[in-house]
Amino acid sequence: MQKLVITLMIMTGAIMTSQVQNSKESYTLNLEKSLLYWKGSYTFNISEHNGIVLFKTGELATTDDFITGGSFVIDMQSINNMPDSDHKGPIEHLKDTDFFDVEKFPEAKLVFTAVEYLPNSNTHKIYADLTIKGITKSIKFYADVDGVKKTFKAHFKIDRTRWGITYNNKAKDKAISDAIEFKAFLKF
Repeated sequence: MQKLVITLMIMTGAIMTSQVQNSKESYTLNLEKSLLYWKGSYTFNISEHNGIVLFKTGELATTDDFITGGSFVIDMQSINNMPDSDHKGPIEHLKDTDFFDVEKFPEAKLVFTAVEYLPNSNTHKIYADLTIKGITKSIKFYADVDGVKKTFKAHFKIDRTRWGITYNNKAKDKAISDAIEFKAFLKF
């Protein structure tokens, strides 16, 4: 009888332990179906340039179906105009030392540092470290995630000057808005 009680206690403990363990998953970014759209504009002019940049790698981490982390590498050499666009934006200029200096800094990185799920709006508040041109700064943005479709959508702006993205001509630099807008459409 004593052996039966001890066996039941061990089994109950094992069942309870397995129930409190968190379910962790990792999702790899589908590079062919994921894009990062960018838009830059002029300060006082009604004109803008926009296009896309591709990812090299990406991963989302979840615990119990909640996003807990993420890490993405962006291929800065892939900066381009919008696909099928007849507009010829200043792509080569964006790649040179006046802006992103992609020869020296071919990658940018985004690493989530904290994620907060907001159930009332079904969105995620994401805190991340963004590294561009070897400079890492913290940013915050909001994302919509569809767990069934395995999609992640975010829309945010950064102040380019925080990462040293400046035109080497003061007058022309002031003519360019400090804000760069990004829209991420990610598929896992």
